[in-house]
Amino acid sequence: MSPSIRDRLDSARQITSTLTERRVFALEPPWRTARAVGGIVRWGATIAGGYAAAAGRHGDRAAIIDDRGVLTFAEVLERSENIARSLRELGVDTGDDVAVMARNHRGIIEATVAATMLGAGIVYLNTGFAAPQLAGVVERERPEALIYDEEFESVFADVPARLARVLSWSEPGGASDTQTLSQLAQAGAGGASLRRPPEAGRVVVLTSGTTGAPKGAARSLGGGVLASAAAILSRIPLDADGTTHIAAPIFHSWGLAHLTLSLPLRSTLVLRRRFDALEALRAVSQHRADALVVVPVMLSRMLEVDDEELAALDVACLRVIASSGSALPGDLARRVMDRFGDVLYNLYGSTEVAWATIAGPRELREAPGTAGTPPPGTEVRILDASGSPVPAGTTGRIFVGNGAEFEGYTGGGSKEVVGGLMSTGDVGHVDEHGHLFIDGRDDEMIVSGGENVYPVEVEDLLATHDEIADVAVVGVEDEQFGHRLAAHVVLRAGATLDAESVREHVRANLARYKVPRDVVFHDELPRNATGKILRRELRAEQPDV
Repeated sequence: MSPSIRDRLDSARQITSTLTERRVFALEPPWRTARAVGGIVRWGATIAGGYAAAAGRHGDRAAIIDDRGVLTFAEVLERSENIARSLRELGVDTGDDVAVMARNHRGIIEATVAATMLGAGIVYLNTGFAAPQLAGVVERERPEALIYDEEFESVFADVPARLARVLSWSEPGGASDTQTLSQLAQAGAGGASLRRPPEAGRVVVLTSGTTGAPKGAARSLGGGVLASAAAILSRIPLDADGTTHIAAPIFHSWGLAHLTLSLPLRSTLVLRRRFDALEALRAVSQHRADALVVVPVMLSRMLEVDDEELAALDVACLRVIASSGSALPGDLARRVMDRFGDVLYNLYGSTEVAWATIAGPRELREAPGTAGTPPPGTEVRILDASGSPVPAGTTGRIFVGNGAEFEGYTGGGSKEVVGGLMSTGDVGHVDEHGHLFIDGRDDEMIVSGGENVYPVEVEDLLATHDEIADVAVVGVEDEQFGHRLAAHVVLRAGATLDAESVREHVRANLARYKVPRDVVFHDELPRNATGKILRRELRAEQPDV
């Protein structure tokens, strides 16, 4: 038996074992199993096939609970197929793209399922885009239809009028005369049955654009679902038939990953259009959610919830708080677990490579700041500039291979690939136990006075200071030293920390060349819709000295 065949068999056994343990392959009455299989046969291993399978098993179970109420799996499937028929009448066909700009609610899911039924792709637009940014992305991606929440209508002013437009969310009595998804669902009812498209569409997720213009990262909507699910579920113990509150934006990789995971798990999804820490915890308590999906800045906001308000809620149902999107700064992980229990899991990856490593509660306790270790079927290597592996403890570029196919950027190009592994764009190191630590972006290292400095090391240190609520450290140009560090700081209420005290704290803990020469205080730091700090804005406002 050749090694490649043995490897494939081992991988299949691992996938089957994980999915059985998480009850994805739970025993059902034969007629339910037959209907579930029929849904997959009809729509393939896609999001549409996932909802069809879940509806075949438990059509009357709640699939979505959002600001408008409850939709069952059967209702989501029926409404989505009706919407798909109407979209086809609007000119959307296999191979076309549909652009979606929506917050977390039923509309973003129905639009996704409907497009999948047509074999159309979905381009997820960031809800934080301004009109010029949006117009540039639409010009590059060239969708056939635009689906968006009514609140964003003015942002589409510069987009060609020829494109079909549909509102995914509108308030009662709204002034817009644009047709809505609900109207498409009504218009498409009773139409001819749709056939499985000849090919699966693609999904385009835009990179965060924190240091430059966002790029479109494309992946196929078909195949690989169970293998991807097994990799994540092997480390994050989400069980089938549970309830998950997705607070992270679905339009970005982490929220979308949990929409995809919810299908083999048959999870009920709790969605809210806007994130508020207290309201998110209330939703967990009210709907007995056993999982909460967040980005790190949401964890910081949850820690700010008043003790008395938290005591009035019952969040002991939470078995998993799943975080991703950026590194957990300072001692954030420990503080979250001290308050909510050892239920925190942090996934490190990128839009391009999907997942790389996962850190569970024990790792986050034992090695604070770690990004964890690779799940089964995932390989992570730390390479130097020539592509050779570096020893443990040495910083190098992070490369990942996991079987998650990345089709490249829609505008052309891709990430660097070495030996079949793709660059994440970050640098980091592993310790003697194999734990990965992220040292920064590979394009953010600065040389200050001849010394290599990664701003994230200083940032993590300052994040642990009792008087600092939020912090970002960036490199800026300096005539004398080449570059220098600038710390952008948000103080906690009542704090009296001044710039020299910030510098002294760094000086007492790190090398002198890592002490920021500039310290700028803010009421809040600029962030995008996924909570990532917009470092380019901080650099742009940096005063010359």
